[in-house]
Amino acid sequence: MTPDNTEQEPVTFVDKRKIDPETGQIRDAEPVAEPLAGDATAPQPGSVDEGASVDEGTESDKGTQPSEAAPKSDELAERTADLQRLQAEYANYRRRVQRDKQSDIANAKASVVGELIGVLDDLDRARSHGDLDSGPLKAVADKLVGALTSLGLSEFGAEGETFDPSLHEAVQHEGEGHDPVVGTVMRKGYKFGDRILRHAMVAVTDRVGETDASTSDQAAEPAEAEQE
Repeated sequence: MTPDNTEQEPVTFVDKRKIDPETGQIRDAEPVAEPLAGDATAPQPGSVDEGASVDEGTESDKGTQPSEAAPKSDELAERTADLQRLQAEYANYRRRVQRDKQSDIANAKASVVGELIGVLDDLDRARSHGDLDSGPLKAVADKLVGALTSLGLSEFGAEGETFDPSLHEAVQHEGEGHDPVVGTVMRKGYKFGDRILRHAMVAVTDRVGETDASTSDQAAEPAEAEQE
């Protein structure tokens, strides 16, 4: 005997009853062919139903992609903005720390140099008496002055300078004050960079120049007139 390889057809029956036993209503004239229970065949691969289900699934997946990509894009933009804000804050912090550090260094130097101004006054008095013309003390004084100058210390208040109230402290004033200049320096002034450590104590007088020349010219004119 050879096995039957032919595909078995599904068994159906024809219900010729005119009244539906379940609903009690009159049926149509044509009988309805119904398959027996359990004989319904599953859809074959590649059938229309399977393809429709695949297409529906693909369309549903395509429909969900934009909605899922939008939150990710918003989250990425938010994280990028947070990172840029943190970088800006850190850069400002570094600049502020560097600025404060430089200010602290300048204040420390100015404080130390300010304490040595009294030593410079003593050296100036010794120099005016001729004690620093030669010898080991002169070398020490020169090294000290050179070191302070290299740090940014400078002196002001020499005779003949234009009087500046922000730099000079006038304790004596001679003349009418049309063009005041420094006459006598009683104490030098010192600056450390742009910071004034001590004002110069001076006596103020009028500048000798155009005023004296004009006075001499006016005195010479009557003498020339008498000679004529």
